[in-house]
Amino acid sequence: MELLVYLAGEIHSPWRDDLKKKAESLQLPLVFKGPMEDHDRSDNIGEEIIGNQPNPVQKDEAASAFNNLRTQIWMKKADVVIALFGENYKQWNTAMDASTAISLNKPLILIRPEKLHHPLKELSNKAQVVVETPEQALQALSYVFES
Repeated sequence: MELLVYLAGEIHSPWRDDLKKKAESLQLPLVFKGPMEDHDRSDNIGEEIIGNQPNPVQKDEAASAFNNLRTQIWMKKADVVIALFGENYKQWNTAMDASTAISLNKPLILIRPEKLHHPLKELSNKAQVVVETPEQALQALSYVFES
């Protein structure tokens, strides 16, 4: 059995690549999908598809439509969602993706440092598992495959 894992969270650090390498070294049967990690492509995809927009707000709206389409498709197909809340970036998209996973009844593994416990307490309460590191999230998935 193979699991499709949607990796929600900020796109500015290499956490996804690190997690994928660790999963490969553990020989876990996982396939990963997530948001567009090329920030410029993500910001410009609306104009690339439907043309120049009259102002920055319209440009953002156009890009959001295509990014939300991508997220919706992959999240609906996902067997499990891992949402990482780091300490260095605003986490609005992560919160939205975690909430979407919950509303779609997708198993959610929430990664967050202990110091974010209070601001994420309601979301944490809805997740199946809350851990502090990506390695712990992989350990949780590894446990799923044990006999």
